[in-house]
Amino acid sequence: MPDEKGREEKPRLQRENVTELYQSPFLKLYDLSYEPGQHYYSATRRGRDELTALKSEEAFRSMLPDAVSCVVIIKLKGKESFLCLDQEFRYPTGQFLLSIPAGLLDEEDRGRENPVFSAAVRELQEETGLCLEEGDEIRLVNSLLFSSPGMTDESNAVVQIVLNREELPTVTQEGAVGGERFDGYQLVDRRHALELLKMGTDEKGIFYSVYTWIALMCFVSGLWDEEKGAVER
Repeated sequence: MPDEKGREEKPRLQRENVTELYQSPFLKLYDLSYEPGQHYYSATRRGRDELTALKSEEAFRSMLPDAVSCVVIIKLKGKESFLCLDQEFRYPTGQFLLSIPAGLLDEEDRGRENPVFSAAVRELQEETGLCLEEGDEIRLVNSLLFSSPGMTDESNAVVQIVLNREELPTVTQEGAVGGERFDGYQLVDRRHALELLKMGTDEKGIFYSVYTWIALMCFVSGLWDEEKGAVER
């Protein structure tokens, strides 16, 4: 209902009206009762006390994302630059999807001065075998993006990593952990990235995620090479 100023009031979500329907180590399901007889269901990685839906606006603005997705660009001196993509098996889709290095923030990351960068550097090494070196750059593209807020409060930060190299480095996926499964990687130039954007799928006709689309757009736009303020290591 609108308030006295004509603005639509937000539904009142309170902890005592939230019911946990399902819990596992990596996924939970809650019933968010916002009015008598009115329910909304939310899938989340968070416990009840950390639910995004129950945060104050102040806490909402300062919350950490669940995970980080990395736009990894290899910039060769005097030569073409490449975006690093991989084929990662995503269980809910049953397919190997064209992806970018990504992973959850863990408790060790959350204790660091910059939790997002800490997770990004670790995921880069685990999923590509690459490490940041002196002269490489890492910067925040977006501190938090919701993946599908009509169903879940899952969120990712997007980080840009530029590896300044003389020659193409060797990429390896031997550092994959847990249930991670990979089926190779690609180093794509700008022309190839544009083709992937136009197709909306990989070369096999398999759809990819919104974060892969963001990485492709970041790369082909050229903004990654023009933006200032990168943090050199």
